[in-house]
Amino acid sequence: MHNKTIKELSQLLQKKEVSAVQLATHFLDRIEKSDLNAFLHVDRALTLAEAAEADARIAAGTATPLTGVPIAHKDIFVTKNWRSTAGSKMLANYVSPFDATVVAKFKAAGMVSLGKLNCDEFAMGSANENSAFGPVKNPWDHKAVPGGSSGGSAAAVAARLAPGVTGTDTGGSIRQPASFCGITGIKPTYGRVSRFGMIAFASSLDQGGPMAQTAEDCALLLSAMAGFDERDSTSLMPEQGGIDEDFSRDLDQPLTGLRIGVPKEYFGEGLAADVAAAVKAALDQYVQLGATLVDISLPNTKLSIPAYYMIAPAEASSNLSRFDGVRFGHRADGYKDLQDMYKKTRAEGFGPEVQRRIMVGTYVLCHGYYDAYYLKAQRIRRLIQQDFEAVLNGPDAVCDVIMGPVAPTVAWDLGSKSDPVANYLADIYTLSTSLAGLPGMSIPCGFGANQRPVGLQIIGNYFAEAKLLNVAHQYQLATDWHKQAPAGV
Repeated sequence: MHNKTIKELSQLLQKKEVSAVQLATHFLDRIEKSDLNAFLHVDRALTLAEAAEADARIAAGTATPLTGVPIAHKDIFVTKNWRSTAGSKMLANYVSPFDATVVAKFKAAGMVSLGKLNCDEFAMGSANENSAFGPVKNPWDHKAVPGGSSGGSAAAVAARLAPGVTGTDTGGSIRQPASFCGITGIKPTYGRVSRFGMIAFASSLDQGGPMAQTAEDCALLLSAMAGFDERDSTSLMPEQGGIDEDFSRDLDQPLTGLRIGVPKEYFGEGLAADVAAAVKAALDQYVQLGATLVDISLPNTKLSIPAYYMIAPAEASSNLSRFDGVRFGHRADGYKDLQDMYKKTRAEGFGPEVQRRIMVGTYVLCHGYYDAYYLKAQRIRRLIQQDFEAVLNGPDAVCDVIMGPVAPTVAWDLGSKSDPVANYLADIYTLSTSLAGLPGMSIPCGFGANQRPVGLQIIGNYFAEAKLLNVAHQYQLATDWHKQAPAGV
């Protein structure tokens, strides 16, 4: 049962060959036996109550295609009655009085929540080693990282602890863990999915998205979670593209004539040979499916790391100032005055990586440094965006999608990268897409060293999610990488 896709489970539920309660119980039992540390909060009673409601909807004939299908949420989305920690000691016991819009949308569709998923603290990390509640293990190799910050989400799908999950992507945090764990994940165009109730890291970059076994499943989930939200000031209005869509509509379109841009900057120094071989084999498969490869250049790719690590920490510095021990969350004991309480609370509540990024962000926003660092980074961001526009937009566009690796290597060993900068460099191929606000996704395309998964990154023009999902789905019809599961699963 756990190896079935969301589409397959939906069909079983609609035919009443299995009940939502039976399905939820099956996955809860698997979660209970798992030693991956993927889940931070599981409440069997809450889950089974939602499952019973789903069964009632199915019996009454008011169900949607997703009613009764289990889902789990990255612990960056606040959830009523469940703990919402953002992977941080600062929010270790916080229970939100409301649901994030994404969570509410899935509840409205009748999906059943299995619990909250581990993540890097406040979504800051590329390995899920920055969680205050311990790292997540990669289901393919327990010695390896699952990627981050949505590592718990990716591990849960790969280990078949949940058929679908939510994740967030600020600089690659859906695509990179999807690659490392051999699953499918998509980051939509910035503003497509509401950020209301998503605990903020970097507001101009954060974007929620789905992760699942297949592109078809991701299309079903994205159709339910996307759309305009008046409570989110960054949500795209209907006239801007923030409309409800069926992202499954183009899945069956053939790929004949598809132009795939292959950036030379993605295949240079630093890319591991095993990753390059898997990605190039995937590109060859696309040629067999009728696509044409086009050599392109994204010359400002190398500037994405310094630009991102100026902009994101600056926004984090501002967003995380609310966690001061006054209103909610952790508060230090034994302080002398208000100033002392602030200092001790934040020193105790935030982990090393979060403190590091707050300090960097505060520095670049200081008087005298704003123009030299933050403003310059924003100008570079615009140059990066123009690189993509030059090859994807308008009558002179040379390609329909862009493809390349998600990360320079396969998943590394837990604890093997103690240098923060080494972790930052692992995001070289994903950061530019986030800075430009473009949609991007990762699909499994093979294995590298130690039989660890490799993901193929697919990047599209603004609002081209349906096209990306079509391109991914056709590849998955022709290959079986997405069907492979870790030993014992």
